[in-house]
Amino acid sequence: MIQRLGELGAANVPAFWLVMAACAYFAIMAVRLTVIDVRHHLLPDRIVFPSYAVAGVLLLGAAASHMFLGAKDAAAAPDAGLFGVPGLRVLAGGAVLWLFYFLLRAVYPPGMGFGDVKLAGVLGMYLGFLGWPHVFAGTFAAFVFGGLWSLGLLVVRRGTLKSAIPFGPFMLAGAATAMLLPVS
Repeated sequence: MIQRLGELGAANVPAFWLVMAACAYFAIMAVRLTVIDVRHHLLPDRIVFPSYAVAGVLLLGAAASHMFLGAKDAAAAPDAGLFGVPGLRVLAGGAVLWLFYFLLRAVYPPGMGFGDVKLAGVLGMYLGFLGWPHVFAGTFAAFVFGGLWSLGLLVVRRGTLKSAIPFGPFMLAGAATAMLLPVS
């Protein structure tokens, strides 16, 4: 995201500010959801559902602005390939990540809460704006972070194999990591 912000700042000021607003919203949403999920094992709809609208407006606005105002040459144009248009990637990223978590929930309901499924769509929108490698990296990082935390709990004997952990914070941390690191 940092690299993309630098590119947008030089090429397209409206897209830059829309992405900055989306990042600020993400940070606030992530902190609120992390605190609530750690304390109550809950990702409230009153925060998650409006996040779809906010992320959609800001990220789709940035994508549209970039397409119509910022991509004057081939080097600045959005990626080619499947769903190469950033606006389509935002929507497809949200849908694919939502479906992936929905299938995980369907296969083993005790292992994943439906709040995680709902949050996955929002995170997929953010990561989809950056590209498919970010969607995969953010998802993979979430499971690595959650697995390491669970392993740590087992090692210090603060949990068992049946212990429930809130997964939302790890999903948010994985998405944030993918947003901050250059993924290619």
